[in-house]
This record gives sequence, structure tokens and C-alpha cells, in this order.
Amino acid sequence: MRIQQELNALPFLEREPIRRVVEEFPFRTTRHYSQLMEHSGDAIGKQMVPLVAELQDGDGYEDPLAEEALSPVPNLVHRYANRVLWLVSHECAMHCRFCTRKRRWKNPVPLTEEDLEKGLQYISRHEEIRDVLLSGGDPLLLPLERLERILFSLRSIRHIQIIRIGSRLPCVLPQGIQGDLADLLARHHPVFLNLHFNHPREINGESRRACECLADAGIPLGSQTVLLKGVNDDGDTLGELFQNLLTMRVRPYYLLQMDLTRSTSHFRTPVSRGLEILKGLRNRVSGLAMPQFVIDLPGGHGKIPLLPQCVEELREDAMVLRGFKGENCSYPLLPGESFSLRNLMRS
Repeated sequence: MRIQQELNALPFLEREPIRRVVEEFPFRTTRHYSQLMEHSGDAIGKQMVPLVAELQDGDGYEDPLAEEALSPVPNLVHRYANRVLWLVSHECAMHCRFCTRKRRWKNPVPLTEEDLEKGLQYISRHEEIRDVLLSGGDPLLLPLERLERILFSLRSIRHIQIIRIGSRLPCVLPQGIQGDLADLLARHHPVFLNLHFNHPREINGESRRACECLADAGIPLGSQTVLLKGVNDDGDTLGELFQNLLTMRVRPYYLLQMDLTRSTSHFRTPVSRGLEILKGLRNRVSGLAMPQFVIDLPGGHGKIPLLPQCVEELREDAMVLRGFKGENCSYPLLPGESFSLRNLMRS
């Protein structure tokens, strides 16, 4: 069995202290991912193994991004005017302990044929929608016939230009990525895949083969990495991860400040940490390997990018910038440009 739901699949764990956690927040992993773990407290184990801290972390929200409130029909989130998030699967290969949708683990929202049809009708009626992001759960765990029907139905709606799919399968269950799946996706281009890698040890022969299979089918791949305390909150780790992702033709897309999900605050890093890391990586890794650092604002207010401060001084005729080696450099401004810059920097 490739998906493991019983703690005794990990025989070296002390199971009793975490059984209460699993009653509230179920456990699920894969044989592939569990074999990457050296011990339960390493960067792999922390993402996978339930901790008593999950029952003690009372801060945060059940639904930090207000997805339920922003759903005009079941499982379809319409936050931005021209795109929607459509939750088409309630099954994941692994339960990441920092997941923003932990509220759905124990009591998954049914995904009926009627709800699927309501989602399609809503998308079809709203011609301002150009972009659909399929998520869940993991859409790539759907039966191929059901995934084909969803993609075909979306491609039949004239105003839909882009289809994106969020998946962690290439990382946690790469054996699930085969040629028939890649061929199915390629029939519905343009399709983009948002993958999820958090640590360099997640990159190995199997995950590399899975990403190459998708990339060879012409599918652009990007990775959304979550900044996690004790997992990847240092520059060496993230620098190695981002650079190695490029070797699999996966573009580092987002570095995400962790969502304010209840039961996950033990993973949270200061916002300043992400800014420090990206500042330290600038010009030390390829520009292609530099993601945007973003916060998905609580309450459903959307993503905003955060940038390390490089402007040291703003003069009437020049701005003083700090380079990656720490030296200051003066850059000339056009007449009147400093006024516009001051307004932009204040807004």
C-alpha cells in the first residue's frame, strides 16, 4: 500500500503520546515520503509526524483564508475577480501537519456530481473568470476519467484561458506520476502545475523522474514552498532547494509565510526571517531560483508580496541602494522621479 494511514506503519515512533492528536487531526503519509525520514524530529518528520503541540496551539483560525465564506457554490472559492479556486478532490497522499485545510481532514466536504455541476455552471456564467486553479486535496489523485471530464468541461468554456493544478504528488508520491497522466494533462494545454517542495531531501531520483515526465509533456512547473520553523528556515537549506528545483525544470514560484491556521503555530517563523533569507540569497543563487515571498492575508484579503528593503536613502536626484555585498551605490533619478517614488514607498 503506497498510502499509509496507520501509525504502526512507522514502527520506531512512540505512538501513545500522539494518538489523541490523530483522533483530532488524522495521520496519512506515503511509503516513499516516510522512507526519506531519518528520525521524527528531522525536516521530513516534522512535516509528517503528528505532535501534541497541534492540540496545544490555540492561536489562529479554522479557515484562515475565509475560503468557506468566499464560496458562492460548494467547494469553489471566488476571491479574485478573474480567477477561482476549485476544490475538486478531498483526498491527499499525505497530511502535511501545517496544512491550511486541516479543518477538512476529519470531516471532508462531500464532492458530489451535483456540486461538480454547480461549480461548472458558476464558472460558465461568470465570463470575467479567465483562470481556474484546481486544488483539494490533490486533483492528481482523482481517477483519470474524472480528471479528464473536469478538464474537458473547463476547456469547453470559451472564456477560460488558463488551468492550474495544485499538487504535492511529485514530492510525496512520485510513483503516481505516469505517462498516461502526463498525456491527459497535455491534451488540455495551457495547463500549469503548482507543486510543493519544502526541503532539498525531497528531491531524489523518484521525484526527479516525476517532474521530468510532466515537463517532457510541455507542462510548466512551479513550486510553492512554505517557510517552516525547524524545517527550512535558513538560507543554506532554501538556497539548495531552489537551485536544485531548477535542475528538475521546476521554477521556484512562491516562498509562503505560513497561514494562520489553528494547531500549526509551532511551525510559524517571524516575517522578518523570510525577508532576511531572501536578502541573503540575492545574487548568490540564480535569479531563476528566487521566488516571491508572500503572505496570504487572513480573512481572504489575498496575497501580497514582501521584499527586502534595499533603498538606503532617497534624494532629489538619486537613490542610494545597498548591493548584495553590503556596499551602497548611488543610482541617478529623472527630474521629479523622487516625488513619485516617495508616494509609492509609502503606499
